[in-house]
Amino acid sequence: MKKIAVPYENGQVFQHFGHTEKFKVYTVSDGAVASAAILSANGAGHGALAGLLQESGVDTLICGGIGPGARTALEEAGIQLYGGVSGEADQAVEALLAGKLAFDPNAACHHHGEGEEHHCGQHHGEEHSCGGHGHHCGHGHHGA
Repeated sequence: MKKIAVPYENGQVFQHFGHTEKFKVYTVSDGAVASAAILSANGAGHGALAGLLQESGVDTLICGGIGPGARTALEEAGIQLYGGVSGEADQAVEALLAGKLAFDPNAACHHHGEGEEHHCGQHHGEEHSCGGHGHHCGHGHHGA
């Protein structure tokens, strides 16, 4: 029996693991989804999310962007990570089960700000303003 979790919002794979409010957890039996349920993160932060998933019996996570701290916590919890995934959560799980999921093993967010708008995988130095350039990051969600 496998359990696959996906950070979830409006049917889509939510792109910021550490900020997700809920996960959709799929119970897989004989290579197919047997059931799915919503798991609330209850405001848990990056570090606590891995423990929450582990306690729920999750062994696989499909997500979009994820920070290095959360990645490490998932590894320590023995949870297999498939990052860089977007689109519908249900379709992502079906694709994974079919061996066809397009994911990025190096998907990561390389900063530690909280709540800033960011575009994972597209950092070229000038596209984001976090890191002490006079902009104030971390004061709420901007358009996320």
